[in-house]
Amino acid sequence: MEKLSLRAKFSYALGAVGKDMVYMLSASYVLYYFQDLLGVSAIAMGIILLVARIFDAFNDPIMGVVVAKTRTRWGKFRPWLLIGTLTNAVVLFLMFAAPPSLDAAGLTAYAAIAYILWGVTYTMMDIPYWSMIPAFTHSGRERENLTTIARSAAGVGSAIITIVTMIAVRFLGENIGGAEGNAAEIIGFKWFALIVAGLFVIFTVLTCINVKEKSTARMETVSVKQMFKALIQNDQALTVVVAIVLINTAIYITSNLVIYFFKYDFGGTGWFNDYTLFNTFGGAVQILSMMVLYPLLRKALKLSNTRIFYVGLGSAIMGYAVLLALAFTNMGSVALLFVPGFFIFASSGIMNILTTVFLANTVDYGYIKLKRSDESVIFSMQTFVVKLASGIAAFAASICLQINSLSDAATTEADKAVDFSAAVSDGAKVGLRMTMTIIPIVGLFIAILWFKKKFILTDEKVEEISDQVKAIKESQNDTTA
Repeated sequence: MEKLSLRAKFSYALGAVGKDMVYMLSASYVLYYFQDLLGVSAIAMGIILLVARIFDAFNDPIMGVVVAKTRTRWGKFRPWLLIGTLTNAVVLFLMFAAPPSLDAAGLTAYAAIAYILWGVTYTMMDIPYWSMIPAFTHSGRERENLTTIARSAAGVGSAIITIVTMIAVRFLGENIGGAEGNAAEIIGFKWFALIVAGLFVIFTVLTCINVKEKSTARMETVSVKQMFKALIQNDQALTVVVAIVLINTAIYITSNLVIYFFKYDFGGTGWFNDYTLFNTFGGAVQILSMMVLYPLLRKALKLSNTRIFYVGLGSAIMGYAVLLALAFTNMGSVALLFVPGFFIFASSGIMNILTTVFLANTVDYGYIKLKRSDESVIFSMQTFVVKLASGIAAFAASICLQINSLSDAATTEADKAVDFSAAVSDGAKVGLRMTMTIIPIVGLFIAILWFKKKFILTDEKVEEISDQVKAIKESQNDTTA
């Protein structure tokens, strides 16, 4: 059977780059855009983001059923991939182009409607994107390799947004909008969202053109009931899912607040340059940790995945501890933040790979324990828990912003290029530092304790289970023959 072409692999990976550029722009900046720049209540935004993400997570199985029942001459996946991308691109632009004439209530309603629609339309393309892999690959190994390539490409898309957003936003706002300060950022976000939306559409169109799905492809759908039933019965899947939620919530709290840290704490009139420099460094570390550091630890040093997991979480805790210590010193240079940043971003990159690996391992474990394969159920949980964690983290970050009134203290100079940190109290800065360091440390410690107590799928155990599954399937094939 013909192997998947290099063009098809590249096109599919390109779709992941565009998809995660859009996701990261929304996940990292929608709270900042509406709360800090437009003045929507932090608590209102926190509730909107939490409710929308939970609703979106439960909406995934519904979209799975819709895709599975689709029958067209172009297949069942690509039509929804294209429709979802086009509608999501439009909503993304509108979400970052809020009418300036709206009052506080109007902006809150606009944010709620736009964000919910963004989540629904993103699901329309995200579900078929990942579900279509069996429809154009020919073997388990080929699917595994393609999934790894796509996950790495998604990491590149996220890193691009992390690196370029604020510089691009400020450049577009000042040079196209002719504005300064927050006003420049408001205008800049609109044009930057348009650029990202355009790239998203182009990348997805290339994916749809160059990736040909089999017309006979089947898709196993998953209900919410099946998802939770599998979790309850498969104790290792439950262990991994709880760990993912704890880890992602910890990291997402920091990623939601880091822009506020640079703007209102680290300060300076060029705070966005320092913020971008820090994110450039962090994005590079995250990509290298996925592509170089993890393979180095796994193959060169021959560490088990479980050991790498503990090393990664220990690295993140160390990074947060150093960040907390530095936050109470006279931070004169952003280079000092590279030290904790390295440990945190490296850990994040490694966790992106390990969570996928651990979830995959629970499939065979469930096959032996429950005498059935819950592959589609298990992998649908990855999207579910990421969305759940992002909603919880956004809500926690919004509470921090509301309690400390960070942006409220600087609204009088919002349209000027000023040092915003001068208008923020020391108490508010301390509250921000504590939220983005101590809460993640506690969450990661709980994840370690939970994982250590519950997780049994060591490399040796996984190999043993894999041999058992292979033997059972060979026996079934012999019986059938």
